[in-house]
Amino acid sequence: MTASPTTQQIAVVEVLSRCRELVRPALVRAVNRLHPWHAEMAAFSLGWERVDGTPAPGSQGKGIRQALTLLGAEAAGAPARDAVAGAVAVELVHVFSLLHDDIMDGDETRRQRPTTWKEYGTGPAILAGDALFALAVQTLAEAPGGRSVPAVRLLAATLADLVHGQADDLLFESRPWTGPKAVRPHEYRWMAEHKTGALLGCAAGLGAVLAGAPEDTAEALGRAGRHLGVAFQVVDDLLGVWGDPEVTGKPVHSDLRRLKKTYPVLSALAADHPTARRLAALLDAGEPLGDADARRAAGLVEEAGGRTAALAEAHRQLDSARGSLESVPLAPAALGEILALLPYLIERTE
Repeated sequence: MTASPTTQQIAVVEVLSRCRELVRPALVRAVNRLHPWHAEMAAFSLGWERVDGTPAPGSQGKGIRQALTLLGAEAAGAPARDAVAGAVAVELVHVFSLLHDDIMDGDETRRQRPTTWKEYGTGPAILAGDALFALAVQTLAEAPGGRSVPAVRLLAATLADLVHGQADDLLFESRPWTGPKAVRPHEYRWMAEHKTGALLGCAAGLGAVLAGAPEDTAEALGRAGRHLGVAFQVVDDLLGVWGDPEVTGKPVHSDLRRLKKTYPVLSALAADHPTARRLAALLDAGEPLGDADARRAAGLVEEAGGRTAALAEAHRQLDSARGSLESVPLAPAALGEILALLPYLIERTE
């Protein structure tokens, strides 16, 4: 039986919908500035259209990053429209990163649809990502209000963090599962903060910057977004092992099948538990796991405490995000909406 959504969940969905509606016209205008081929791939990647150009209802993301940008501005006491250019820039960078990540990870599906590189080819998808990257910077540089310089500076630092985190994520693939060179949970958290947390932190902080907020306000919102990003990544890791394919759009145990190093698995391997040794022996074979071995590995991860550790880490990160938000004075209504987003992430797995 599917549980009915709570009042708070409904409120979060309404907040995300409101923010998407505010950003969508400006995002469409920005995409239409691209080369027609890049614009077509962008519309496909954003979930607006199918390859044949017909509408693709239900394929869009939730828009958490663009919502954080607008809420960051409102939390700083400004109207959401002051941060629309920032929300567009953040969304363009997000799509750019997904285009390139899917290629690097070899992912063939996203949101229950083929990824862009599978539909258009690797080279075209890389080029479309590059075009979105450039358009994001251009959009923010042209933002009205006279605050484009600090906004672009923040976005540039974020882009550097993002590619740094992605580099570490790729390097993790070549490191062993056990021994002195194994990836430790704290290293994974650092990677997640940069790869995923940096953009969420930028989103929240960018809204405050464009609103003309004091520096400490923008920094507090940025820190909260970074913590939120780590929690978001850890929850994605949980879904990659135990997620419902109807929700994730990926086969069950997809990350385990590919031997992807994720927080639940690394936490299980680092545990002082006899099951960890059996899990290590299974993963050390070095070959992608079949159905039976993937199920067995998932059971071993859970038995060794990996699932529990990942959920605990996600909750710790959300507590830290709340602490950052409460460290500075923010507009109560917007603060309440941001705080409502935090448990919404965890509820994807509980």
